[in-house]
Formats: sequence, structure tokens, C-alpha cells
Amino acid sequence: MKPLNGSPILTVSIPPHAHCGRTFKQDALETIIALLPAAAFAVYHYQMLAVRVLALSCFTAVITETICLYLMKREIEADNYTALLYGLLFGLLIPPASPWWLVAAGSAISIFMGRIIFGGLGANQLCVPLVGWAILAVSWPDLMNFDMTMLASELTYPLSQLKNFGPETLDEYSLKSLLLGFQLGGCGAAQTGAVLLGGIYLLARRVIRPDIPLAFIAGAAATAAVYYFIDPLEYAAPQYHLLCGSTLFGAFFLATDGPSSPAGHIPMLIYGLTAGVMVIIIRTYGIYPDGVPFAILLANLMTPLIDKIRPAPFGGTTSIHLRTRS
Repeated sequence: MKPLNGSPILTVSIPPHAHCGRTFKQDALETIIALLPAAAFAVYHYQMLAVRVLALSCFTAVITETICLYLMKREIEADNYTALLYGLLFGLLIPPASPWWLVAAGSAISIFMGRIIFGGLGANQLCVPLVGWAILAVSWPDLMNFDMTMLASELTYPLSQLKNFGPETLDEYSLKSLLLGFQLGGCGAAQTGAVLLGGIYLLARRVIRPDIPLAFIAGAAATAAVYYFIDPLEYAAPQYHLLCGSTLFGAFFLATDGPSSPAGHIPMLIYGLTAGVMVIIIRTYGIYPDGVPFAILLANLMTPLIDKIRPAPFGGTTSIHLRTRS
């Protein structure tokens, strides 16, 4: 059957899933386990502030999904842990001193607008927790500002220092202190060493493939190196860009979100590299000090096209195939 207007209709479908014998529930549980070190470090640094944020975010995410599925007369899926995972990811992204209503609103928005509205489990075209984060960052920038929400803390936000005062301010941060999470940032996203341990766990358990994280890190490091080579007095060294903010958290836990990322090997590399490059560009020219969440959301929007890059049959050159509906 031909389209009524005679022109082809380009369709965007959910990326295919690899047949590996795993389930959504297993992968979600493994990812939650991988996030436990970051959550533990967050509690160590921020104590009850972190407990409050993480618990409320997880609870709101599960309740929001349950209510939405009930109203839609669909099977309740709370026992697959995916809503719990998205709630935990969102909680780890926002300031530990966030007011309770901001945490609840952001977590609910993440599930409803980032997941349910797209069709539910496995259908989200954008990384779910980043949808809520982006809406909060645009709507209430002061409450999402780490420096303003943690005025009583002895920790500082290195990316804000970099943007406002230049790279020389980063000299006060040792690489060891950054790895141990002695910096302001997302409740758990800035616990760089713990996040790295979790990422290695996911790779070892084969929950994620190394293509996206390595390409993401390589893209960010290479772009930062180019800027640093141009003017080391104006731009920060690559290692600071990797260890400050949520770079590693984005590489291992956000950019690798299955439904919103490509499925093929070459598309994964292009996707991860693009997102990593955009992180440094946003940090350099944008108004947001971190840039990781927006970089990944922009890469998510390009995923349907990137995922259409396929190797040609019989070992030919890579080409792009656009499917049409007949």
C-alpha cells in the first residue's frame, strides 16, 4: 500500500534489543547494585540530606508509575525495579539540599513525561531521569544550583569555579579528592570514584557494552585536550573535565540507557563520541557548568538517525538505510 500523498513515510521505531537471556528486571537490579557505592558515598558526605533525597525520589518514581499504569488499566510493573532505578538515578543527579517538593516533582515528571507518555517500559526516546532534571534546571535554576543550595557546606562546585574564575581555581582540587567525591555536584553523580567502580561492575557483568562509555569518555577527553592545547590558561586539563561533575556518571549510567541509545556497534561509537564532545562544548560556551545531562539529551534526539547506520552486506562500506512504510 502506498502513502496517500505518494511520498515515502519515514518511521522511527524502538531500537532492537539483543537476545542475551537477560530481562529488564535483572538488568535493573544489577544497575541498582552498581549504584550502591555512589549512594553510600553520598550518604557519607551529605548524611541525612542524601538519604531524604534518594528515598523520596525512589518512592515517588514507583508510586507515579503505579498510579499511571492503574489509570491506563495496564499491568502494574513495579516489581521489575525499572521505576525504582530511574528514581534512584534522578535522586543522584540533583542537589542533596533540594526541597522535598522539588525532588517529588522532578521524579514524578521523569516517570510521566520521560517514560509513560512514550508508551512505558522500553519505549522512552529520551533518558528518563534527564527529562525531569532538564525541566527542573530550566524552571527552577536557583534551586538546582549546587553553590546556592549548599551554602553551609565546606565543599565547592569545581565546574562553577572553572566557569566563573578560570582553570587556575582547579589547582586546589587534587585528583584523589575528586575521586573520593570531595566536590559539590549531584547527590551521587559527583562521587567519581564510586561511580567508576559501579561502571566497571556493569561492564564486568555485561549489563552494558563498553562502546558507549569508552566513546563518551574519549570524546570528552579529546575535545578538552584540544581546548587545553590551544590555551592552557583559559581551558581546564582533560583529567579535570573527566573527574569533575557528572561526566563518568553520564558515561556509564545515563548515556547507556537502552531504549534511548543506539543498538549497533558503529552507531554506539558515534553516539557516545558525539555526546562526549558536546559535554565540553556546552561547558565551554553554555550557561550550564556541567553540560552532561543536556549533551546526552541532544544525543538521544539523534539516536533514531544514528541507529540507521548499518554495515552493508558482505563486508561492504557502511551505509545509511532509511526504512519506508509501504
